[in-house]
Amino acid sequence: MKFAIIKERKNPPDRRVVFSPQMLAEARSKFPDASFVVESSDIRIFPDEAYQKEGFEVTQDISDADVMLGVKEVPIDALIPNKKYFFFSHTIKKQPYNRKLLCAMLDKHIDMYDHETIVKKNGARLIGFGRYAGLVGAYNGFRLLGIRDGLFELPKVETLKDLDDVKKELDKITLPNIKITLSGTGKVANGAKEILDHLKIKEVTDEAYLSQEFDEPVYCLIDVTEYNKRTDGKPMDKFAFYKDPSGYESDFMKYAKVTDYFIAGHFYGDGAPYLFTREDAKHPDFKINLVADISCDIDGPVASTLRASTIADPFYGYDPQTETEVEFTAPGAIAVMAVDNLPCELPKDASEGFGEMFIKHVIPSFFNGDANGILERALMTHKGQLTPRYAYLQDYVDQDGIDGSETV
Repeated sequence: MKFAIIKERKNPPDRRVVFSPQMLAEARSKFPDASFVVESSDIRIFPDEAYQKEGFEVTQDISDADVMLGVKEVPIDALIPNKKYFFFSHTIKKQPYNRKLLCAMLDKHIDMYDHETIVKKNGARLIGFGRYAGLVGAYNGFRLLGIRDGLFELPKVETLKDLDDVKKELDKITLPNIKITLSGTGKVANGAKEILDHLKIKEVTDEAYLSQEFDEPVYCLIDVTEYNKRTDGKPMDKFAFYKDPSGYESDFMKYAKVTDYFIAGHFYGDGAPYLFTREDAKHPDFKINLVADISCDIDGPVASTLRASTIADPFYGYDPQTETEVEFTAPGAIAVMAVDNLPCELPKDASEGFGEMFIKHVIPSFFNGDANGILERALMTHKGQLTPRYAYLQDYVDQDGIDGSETV
């Protein structure tokens, strides 16, 4: 079976890749029945020469490959019919802007495997860039703090070589005695926690965080059982909440009253209570003045996130009283970092980590009869039809009048 590392064609350019040259060489070593080819690219974080040095063919024509491996959406006119594709299609939530892309894959009889659909039996994701989103998001929040308050200057992550350089920059700063809340328990939150721990910020219990003052910066890690509660006052069951979040309300305000910097690293499920609303943010006891919203759900569970920001212009302000965007330095504003493609700032490390997961969980499935059902669960389209697991997308496919051309 022949695998191709495809060129990223989405604009703005994304420098990440599924496999670094070294990880691709490892894949070749572990799977002798697989062959690999690399589509030439002038934007990839690893130059063509790095793959050639490892003995891989780099070419403009990859049409003889069976499986196409990419990161972001492939433009419709670049899709090769009757191939297997792996990339983030951004269609599984019926995103309007990519409907035409999904339709095109059906029309071209493409077997589509979305990276987001590569999951365990219990639905937990096996691969992704979550850790790097958390790392960069937390760093960016501290960068915003330094700029806004005139405390220190951190360079943009995209100007640094790798994660080691990011941590070296953090070693140069001194933080004020702030209290930080980090929401989430997954890869994103763990990535953000890695930054907090590198800065040697003390982690404290909920009880201490909510009731005490400290003479040093501290943080508290919270999950859904701590920032939600049942409306009937009964004890909360995490798994029952995941199954059906109705009958619950936010209990986040107790943290908002004592927090300076909030890092949103949680996964937000449809129908769950918002963490804090626009009305909550107007409350005189609401203390949060800086938010790094890594989850970046627009106009949703984090009221200050009015829009996604960009790597080029990552910060803006939210005025709780007028519910409008302002300068992040404006009096009374909540300073917001809400970049929605954070791992792009750390393409080398993110690519290396992604390839490691792909070798472990995906490539073996092509040569062991898909023993763990990974490919079967991930396959969205086959022979021009949605697979049964993704049949819920049929009404999305059948809609008329939705323009998907902007993002595809």
